[in-house]
Amino acid sequence: MRGHTMHGQDLPEEDPLALESQVCFALTLASRSVIAAYRPVLEPMNLTHPQYLVMLALWEHSTLSIKELGRHLSIDSGTLSPLLKRLEGHGYIFRKRSPDDARTVKISLTEKGKELRKEAEKVPGTMMKRLGMDEAEVRALHASMMKVIAAAQNPSDPGDA
Repeated sequence: MRGHTMHGQDLPEEDPLALESQVCFALTLASRSVIAAYRPVLEPMNLTHPQYLVMLALWEHSTLSIKELGRHLSIDSGTLSPLLKRLEGHGYIFRKRSPDDARTVKISLTEKGKELRKEAEKVPGTMMKRLGMDEAEVRALHASMMKVIAAAQNPSDPGDA
C-alpha cells in the first residue's frame, strides 16, 4: 500500500515516524521556502521578511509601542530592536519616547515609510503568482494555518501525547 507523495517519492503509510510524513517537517520546509520566495520581491524595497512584517503592522496601525508591536508579531523586544534599528537606518520609521510614560517607546512611520506602502501593495499579488496560487487558495491556506496555530497554542487535552 502506498501513501502520499512528497518530493516525488511515495511514502509508506505504516511508518508513523517517517520524516517526510511529519506535519512539523512540512511546516518547516514551507516556512523556509515561502520566506526565501519573498526575498527577491522585498529586496528592491530594502526589506528583509521580518522587516516587512514590522512594516505591515505599522501600515495597519500607524503608531505602536515596542510592546504592542511585539504582541502583534509574536516576538520579543530583544528580537525587535535590531529590526527597528535597520528600519530606522533606512528612514522608514522613527522612535520616540511616549510623553505619558518615558519607559514606553513608540514606533511611527516616516513619510518615506508611508510612501513605501504603495510599492508594497504589489507584494501579495506577486507572491500569489510566485506560489502558483489564486486568492481563494491563499485564503484557504491561511485559514488552515490559523487553525493549526490556534490548536498548537491551545491544545484540547494537554495529556494527549
